[in-house]
Amino acid sequence: MNKIFKLTVVLFLICAIVAAVLGEVNAVTIGPITTRQKEKTESAYKAVLPEGDSFTEIEPSAYAAYKSTIDKISAADNGAGHVVETTFSGAQGSITMAVGVDSDGKCAGISIIKHSETSGLGEVAASASERGVNFRSSFIGKDESITIQDIDAITGATITSKAVTGAVSTAIQAVKALG
Repeated sequence: MNKIFKLTVVLFLICAIVAAVLGEVNAVTIGPITTRQKEKTESAYKAVLPEGDSFTEIEPSAYAAYKSTIDKISAADNGAGHVVETTFSGAQGSITMAVGVDSDGKCAGISIIKHSETSGLGEVAASASERGVNFRSSFIGKDESITIQDIDAITGATITSKAVTGAVSTAIQAVKALG
């Protein structure tokens, strides 16, 4: 009985020390991580709606019908359009993307912020390679009726291409529903 008590106390102390260390690591790294994520998001916004200077987040109740796939919609303060953050299923997991929608209701650009797509296939959608750039730029100027036939789809990554196309269409529809 005494041996079990000692082991329990030792295990408890080890767990408490590890928890304290992890808590301190989190406290030290949360600021830089948050700052880096904010910079990455601002960069994505500028990439998808270059004419936008600053952005104001729209109240989620305004796009409640799209809340299952739309994370956030922000309006450019200068009236250049909107940026829609959306998370949707790709071939290998979730894809988080920013979609710029200009004041005419057309796609101004897309930027894939986070993904878990297959290396060499679906991940090309987010890459800086020529194929990736061509894929993303093929959405520019398209409206909500976009289909996979309207874009420069990625060979071998049909699921990713269809998922991104559907998300762009939904983003434009959500912005148009704002009025």
